[in-house]
Amino acid sequence: MILAPIVLFVYNRPWHTRQTVGALKKNELASESELFIFSDGWKNEQDKTKVLEVREYLKTIDGFKRVHIIERERNYGLADNIIDGVTKVVNEYGKIIVLEDDIVTSPYFLKFMNEALERYKDEERVFGVNGYAFPIKKEGLPSAYFLKSFACWGWGTWKRAWKFFEKNPDKLIKTFTKDMIREFNFDNSYDYWYQVIANKKGKINTWAIFFYTSAFLNNGLFLAPRDSFTKNIGHDLSGVHSEKVKYFDTELALEYNINFPEKIEEHKLARQRHIEYFKKHLKVTLWKKILYKLKKLAQKR
Repeated sequence: MILAPIVLFVYNRPWHTRQTVGALKKNELASESELFIFSDGWKNEQDKTKVLEVREYLKTIDGFKRVHIIERERNYGLADNIIDGVTKVVNEYGKIIVLEDDIVTSPYFLKFMNEALERYKDEERVFGVNGYAFPIKKEGLPSAYFLKSFACWGWGTWKRAWKFFEKNPDKLIKTFTKDMIREFNFDNSYDYWYQVIANKKGKINTWAIFFYTSAFLNNGLFLAPRDSFTKNIGHDLSGVHSEKVKYFDTELALEYNINFPEKIEEHKLARQRHIEYFKKHLKVTLWKKILYKLKKLAQKR
């Protein structure tokens, strides 16, 4: 099996980057894998010091078959840095494993990703592999299953699937019907669609939601693990799109016993468990945020 190249995107968080690389090095396939690191340029003088600190650390990284460091000469921004980097590497190698600088991995992350990428490489409906698993109720679920949704906290894909990636909010707004949006939002239990609208309005500039929409429009699926092989440590207000939350916290898988699904279809129980989790945790949190903002506005008046 030819291992997929690992692509890591970093910016101005030295501590997070060290944690991410340190965990990745503990993977049994790390020493056999090529690592590409895209270091985005600083957008202001305030960020310059930390960006340079990260770049100095990158030069010390070992433990991989080969390390390639790409230092951006200007600030691309997170979304454009990822889109450009993924496109270049996956087009050259045919498959890819992607991480950002705040994603800590299980020692079995690379094993899971590479085995899945090899197993489903010719399954046109499979668009990618998710490394992250929401902390849903696990009883009755298999060790791995298919979902329509994409999770960007440690993931993999192929050139054949990434070619469908398109970031075009205007086109999506014209294409998606109310019924499509409801399904896209897991029966409206979690407002994924808001990200499309927010990108359209210029409130945010993201990329992951558009890989989800691209797969959704092509009836695509993503392989997901029951037990998470990644953990996001960036919910400490340090990231570009992070906020201080705990409802995404999950325990890393410390054992490996994966039975890959034979049938290429969405797992109904897994989907229902996600809907239940979203309704219980994320909708409540959203209303808490709204109430908090209303209170703040009232205090300012």
